[in-house]
Order: sequence, then structure tokens, then C-alpha cells
Amino acid sequence: MLQFFEWYYPANGSLWDHFKNDAARLKEIGIDTVWLPPAQKSMGGDKTNGYDSYDIYDLGEFDQKGSVRTKYGTKEQLIDAVKTAQAAGLQVYADIVLNHMGGADEKENVTVRKVDPENRTEFISEPYEIEAYTKFTFPGRKGKYSEFIWDHNCFAGVDYDDRTKETAIFNILHPDTEGWQDVLSDEHGNYDFLMLADIDFRNPAVREEMKRWGKWLLDTVGYDGFRLDAIKHMDPGFYNEWLDHLRAETGRELFTVGEYWAQTDVSSLIKYIEITGRRMSLFDAPLQRNFHLASNEGAEYDLTTIFNGSLVETDPELAVTLVENHDTQPLQSLEQPVEAWFRTIAYALIMLREAGYPCIFYTDLYGSTYTDEGHDGEDQKVTLEKVPEMETLLWARKHLAYGQQRDYFDNPNCIGWTREGDDKHEGSGCAVLISNADEAAKAMEVGAKFAGQVFTDHLGKVADEITIDENGWAEFKVQGGSVSVWAVKREG
Repeated sequence: MLQFFEWYYPANGSLWDHFKNDAARLKEIGIDTVWLPPAQKSMGGDKTNGYDSYDIYDLGEFDQKGSVRTKYGTKEQLIDAVKTAQAAGLQVYADIVLNHMGGADEKENVTVRKVDPENRTEFISEPYEIEAYTKFTFPGRKGKYSEFIWDHNCFAGVDYDDRTKETAIFNILHPDTEGWQDVLSDEHGNYDFLMLADIDFRNPAVREEMKRWGKWLLDTVGYDGFRLDAIKHMDPGFYNEWLDHLRAETGRELFTVGEYWAQTDVSSLIKYIEITGRRMSLFDAPLQRNFHLASNEGAEYDLTTIFNGSLVETDPELAVTLVENHDTQPLQSLEQPVEAWFRTIAYALIMLREAGYPCIFYTDLYGSTYTDEGHDGEDQKVTLEKVPEMETLLWARKHLAYGQQRDYFDNPNCIGWTREGDDKHEGSGCAVLISNADEAAKAMEVGAKFAGQVFTDHLGKVADEITIDENGWAEFKVQGGSVSVWAVKREG
């Protein structure tokens, strides 16, 4: 899977065309599926990334929030890009943002209680009235596709009182419900509220509207699956209902991966998988944190523990592994980047092993340069170079990484594994060796069928040629702070 965007992609309406024009090449180099950013109009119009949802039915078609197109282009460009990509053999996943909405068209007088932001189950005021931005009428769309009007009955909370200009967390009082929705995360007491106007899925009209919209989106654009945003802040029962409905309506698998960002607690991911009845995969946030730590600690990091506490270790079938994303990249909200020297190593760890569904980040394939406010309050320029070995790793995954896996996680500074290959993929099989300290060597078995064959490092880090002995073993080499992928020597 390729995440085909990054937070700082230029707001010039070019992303959909960029995807369309590169789709055939992506398939050719080894990408199978692409996750696109949120396509709906955001409260920032064509300036923001879509995670501040305004109108989920406006895919860049109506003059709303100061523009017709979104940051990424128009509805027509989106549909054209998706169809072109699918014709090239790619599957395309939609980024679904249903936790909150922003940029309401009208204010309402709403009865609320203010809550303690550190413990949202504790109310710190008696009920009182505020002016909240909670009414969405979408005047630019004029009821096309849906006449549903969102008002305060559709939301559980807001974070702004326009009457007093106060920013706080306000729980909206409803006749039939009290407090926040039941969510799995108990951070801050209850982590239902994240931002803006928090959608209340206890309202059956809201759930039905979301199901209608989901079917409309699939019929309109033709997506093959979903990436679900901010699911730790939502009632998991809603997505059980939503996915069951759409899969039944379409008769399609609709692969789905959820973003439940829990960096240090894989048990919460496992619990979410259980509550949702294994309906979706999850991003392996703990593994991404391990990569971040390993890249910063260098030789002090014990590589034999790199998969400890990860989802791919615990439930590999539903683990979507990643090195970075738009939230962890430098200067972003969950900033936790993987240092450049370790990125090729990390990608080898997710792409060349048998477990997990690897996701590649846009900047690691294309690179990026951007400027944003740094931690010191001053503007900071960031340049992220693409991973130079990425296309070779993609080739290795497609042609080499098959068959029985043998692990050699027996040294804190040097780990490796081999894949024996299989009969379906001619020439498949490889040996991968990683060091986070000095150059090293390790004896590993690739299988007796390779006896007498010459292996070379397909990443070109080590120039030697290695001959496999009669028992299928050899001593493989790796440079310091590097990774080598050894396989049968390629002619030419």
C-alpha cells in the first residue's frame, strides 16, 4: 500500500492528476493499493487537508468555503484518477473522516456543560447556554445528493462558544442521552471528544445518513476500500454497523484499515479488533514507535526487540505496518520521525518478511521540502529525501520475498532472516542482514536448493559475491548502520 499524500503537499489542486499520471508507473514498480487523502470539502476550502470535514458530499463540485475544488482537485479529476489507477491494476482506498465536522453555516443556542479537559467525565459547570457553530445547511450544494441538515442534535460536543469567545470542551445536553459516547479509549477519562463539532452516533438519523453517504461515495467514485480516521474517538459499534451495511449492499470485501493511534499499548489495538469482530485491520502504531526509537538510539538499541509489543507480532493478519505517515512526519501533531539512516532498514523489516501488510509513505517514494512553525516558534524548513533503495525493495518484495522464513535475531546489533523462495516465483528466495553498529557477518541458511549458487547484495551496499555451501548455508555480510538483501546474482 502507498499513502499517496503528505501533510505539506502543495494546495494547488494537482494531487489527483499527479496520481492519475503516475498510476501505471506505481503498478509497474510494485505498488498494489493506494490510500488517497480525504476527498470531501473541508472547512478550510482548498487550503486544508480534508481532516476538518465540512461537507462530505462535496468532492470538489460546489462553490463552498471559498472554492469549488478541494486542496487536491475537482470531483471530475478524482473520479478520472481512480478509474485510471484501477485500469492500471491498482486498488484505491478512501480516507474516511466521520468523527467530527467544522465550519458550520449557522450558530445555534445550545445547552451544554463544560468539562475538565484532563478528565472529560468530570463536569465543571452547571448546564448553561452557549452559541455554538452546529448547523450545517450547505448552501452551495442546495440539497443535491442529500437534504439532511446537521444541527446540534447530531453532535455530542463542541470546543467554542461564540457568545463569550471561549475555547473549551463543552458537552451538549440532549433529552435522551447524557455525557459522552462509549469509546474504547479512556484517555482523559473518555476520549470521545477530539476537535470541532463531535458527531454523535447515538442519534439513529446520523447513522442512517452516514450509511446512505457511504453507499453514495462508493457508487460515485468506485473506491475499493477504506482508511478510517480517528477511530479511538468513536463508538466502535458504529463502524461495525457501517461496514456490515456497505459490504452487504455492494457484495464486496471493501478492505478497511483503521487509525487507532496507541504507540505503547498493543493491548488496546487487540481489544479494538475483538470489539469490531475482526472487521478491519489496524495500523501498527507500536511498531512505528519502535522504528523511531531505534533510529534515534543507534547502536544502543537492541535490534532483537524491534518487534516487541507490536501488532504484527501479536496479530499479523490484521497488522498494517508503516515507517511514517502524515501525522508522524517532522513538525506534525504526532511527530515521531524515523531518521534517514534507518528508513531503508525499517522498510526492509516490513516489506521483506512474511507477516504484515506494509504501507509506504509518500515522502519516502517522492521526497518533500516544506516550511512550518518549529517547536521554538520560528519557521523551520524540512527536507525529506526519498529512500533511494525504495524501488529495489519493492522489486525484492515482488520477486524474492517468498517461502519459509528463518529468523536470526541473536545479536542486539545485527539481526537477519532468510526466505527460502517457492516454486511459483522463479529465482525467489533471499537473505536479509541488518546492522545498527559496525559492519558484521552472520551465518544463515537459505536452503539446500541454492547449494553452489552465487548470491550478491541487490542493494549494492556490499560488493562481494557469496557462494552458498552444499547444505544451503553461507556467511552473509552487512555494512555498519545498513541493510543488505542477498539473493541469486542477477545477470546484467
